[in-house]
Amino acid sequence: MSSSSRFRRAAVLVGSTSLAAIALTSVATSGSASVAGPASATSGSGSGSGSGSGNPYSPAVGHPYRHGVLPTIGTQQKMRNYAALQPNVAAATGPQTLSFGGGSVEDSHSKVYLVFYGSQWGTSSTDANGNAKFTGDPAGVAGPAQQMFRGIGTNGELWSADLTQWCDGPGVSMGAIACPGSGANYISYQTGGVLAGVWYDNAIASPSAASGHQLGQEAVNAAAHFGNTSAASNRYAYYVIASPHGTNPDNYQGQYCAWHDYNGDPSLTGGAVSSPYGAIVFSNQPYNVDSGAACGAGFVNSPGTTDGYTITLGHEWQEAMSDPYPSDGWTNHTGSSYNGEENADECAWISPGQPGGAANVSFGSFGTYAEQASWSNDTNECDISHAIVTHGTGGVTVANPGNQTGTVGTAKSLQLSASGGTAPYTWSATGLPTGLSINSSTGLISGTPSAAGTFNSTVTAHDSGTGSGSVSFSLTISTSGGCSGQVLGNPGFESGNTVWSASSGVIGQYGSSGEPTHGGTWNAWLDGYGTTHTDTLSQTVTIPAGCTGTFQFYLHIDTSETTTVTAYDKLTVKAGSTTLATYSNLNQASGYAQNTFDVSALAGQTVTISFTGAEDSGLQTSFVIDDTAVNLS
Repeated sequence: MSSSSRFRRAAVLVGSTSLAAIALTSVATSGSASVAGPASATSGSGSGSGSGSGNPYSPAVGHPYRHGVLPTIGTQQKMRNYAALQPNVAAATGPQTLSFGGGSVEDSHSKVYLVFYGSQWGTSSTDANGNAKFTGDPAGVAGPAQQMFRGIGTNGELWSADLTQWCDGPGVSMGAIACPGSGANYISYQTGGVLAGVWYDNAIASPSAASGHQLGQEAVNAAAHFGNTSAASNRYAYYVIASPHGTNPDNYQGQYCAWHDYNGDPSLTGGAVSSPYGAIVFSNQPYNVDSGAACGAGFVNSPGTTDGYTITLGHEWQEAMSDPYPSDGWTNHTGSSYNGEENADECAWISPGQPGGAANVSFGSFGTYAEQASWSNDTNECDISHAIVTHGTGGVTVANPGNQTGTVGTAKSLQLSASGGTAPYTWSATGLPTGLSINSSTGLISGTPSAAGTFNSTVTAHDSGTGSGSVSFSLTISTSGGCSGQVLGNPGFESGNTVWSASSGVIGQYGSSGEPTHGGTWNAWLDGYGTTHTDTLSQTVTIPAGCTGTFQFYLHIDTSETTTVTAYDKLTVKAGSTTLATYSNLNQASGYAQNTFDVSALAGQTVTISFTGAEDSGLQTSFVIDDTAVNLS
């Protein structure tokens, strides 16, 4: 690897050309909703927060790209006071009912990418949960933001289940207020979290007042950084552009707290942002803690410093799921004072304890965070909690077996069942634990798990016609009760950013970036910046009492350091508090070397296997890890 190959972590390059120098192509706006996003010329005014009704107090007035804009609490009250004085407009369905604009929803698993935009975030490191943290984050919003998105769809939380009622597809008519039983693609329950990546873009400072156009361009830069370089890879991606403390993106102070849009919006302060990667959905997430109570600080908790930050994150994400390319998803077209609003807009800033009020939502081990309710057509109210709606295209419904458990080395059998449609069914599954498979004719999941971890699985039944139905659930495989087999989850990193806790950008498909894998297509790449930096990679594993075991991994080290005597950059490998080995730039080698350690002394303990790479401000050193294992006997 050359010393320049780590540019994927610094200024965004495509090949050897900076993104700004590329003659960008126009965003595709045609094709099926499953790939290419926004429909052409749909009906909605879609400006969010009442702007469709011409409310003069809306922050979207004069700024139509501010979709789903969440006003400050004071601005919201002015808008509602104004609306209350206007003549009532008769609505056939009710003033808050949403209807379909003829385009798309995020009808698959969401991939959320958090972008910490600008060097003002300060020096980065890693917190106790393996999340990025920053010295320029006085309110500590980075950790809760990452934990919240990691926790969506876990612990049986039902805050996000409101989304499962919304759909798109050929069977959904423009103007529909409910989804049909067939011909529709639904938003699924987001099992297992939605955080797909974190990027600290500190190549330059964030503008003091970034325009909407600049924010949209940063989303394009992020797509390049994460390797989402096609319309298909961006179809379910959502980029949160988080500006740092002390900045005023799109002049939000005193007006609003956040908004969302997509890069093809022609009204985006200066016109649509061109992209060679298809339509890119993003949000403007100011450091709105700087606005204090106006943007929700203390709205649910005391002191509740980050209440408004998580509320706005959740507000915009839910709207980007149901209306990613405003306004061809689900918005209000009733002509009432709610006209133009999206699902979260209609429930903004309802006080805790009131019907549909904001509340704390528990995401289990990922923490508890303040969230607001979202509008639900099927209950005709703002819901902070909503039952998961299961659907079957063509009438096929797969029974949910609930979350499952198993043990490494112990056979597991789980029978799935379906109803509706035209039998017989053909079965398929994704995300099953290593060692398990599904019988395509019977729907029986069986086998012997060979790796520990929590696996987020989706099973689909296809009937003999064109109908299908799916269900998602988790399978947690533990090591207790056995002393045989390999017990690390995702040992070769082939499942991407799952099971392991890692610094941003550590786990990836880096063969094309100059760091070949030992096996498969994924590896873990620590450091390689050529600046002062620390990367971490860890996983917690249980070694049952009475077992013997070894921990092994393949390590490749390359460096631009020329010294043969001084260890400038170091990799420390630990099992719990025990340091197993320390490597440095002095251990550089042309290929991978296997390293094996006896961990039998840790039997009867739950320990964290960890790698910590610390790089100084001089030349780069890359520590590349692949094909790990903890083998018990």
